Amino acid sequence: MIVRAQSGFPAVGEILEPFSKPFFVEGWMRGSHVGPLMPVPFHQANPSRFDGPPRVIAAGFQIANGRLIGPRDMFDDPAFDKAREEANILANIMRRQGIFEPHRLPEEEMEYTNLPKILQKLRKKKGFKVEEEEVKKEGMEVD
Repeated sequence: MIVRAQSGFPAVGEILEPFSKPFFVEGWMRGSHVGPLMPVPFHQANPSRFDGPPRVIAAGFQIANGRLIGPRDMFDDPAFDKAREEANILANIMRRQGIFEPHRLPEEEMEYTNLPKILQKLRKKKGFKVEEEEVKKEGMEVD
């Protein structure tokens, strides 16, 4: 995303302020989990813990005398340390929820999994019971 700042537009600080507090986004671990969006400097944009937590970087540029100058690493700032710390705390809380919701996306929204197909097969087997309201909530048909 490109956002223009100053000269009749919001100030740089106003644009970056929403990232001072981590909020939950889809996209953790193959896009199948929810996690806190963590504002990080360029050198920390290499997620490894369960492929996350989800991270965002900000590259700032200036235009001077018709030339593009930059980038400046906008999140390489101790002012975002608390947001990173909070994101890690929230990541720990979410990971402790286990392999199901709210950490994992609902099955109909999961991108890289065979879970919907497996559940469909299990629903046809004798002895496998599915709560009808739960199935309807997930947008699936009741057999």
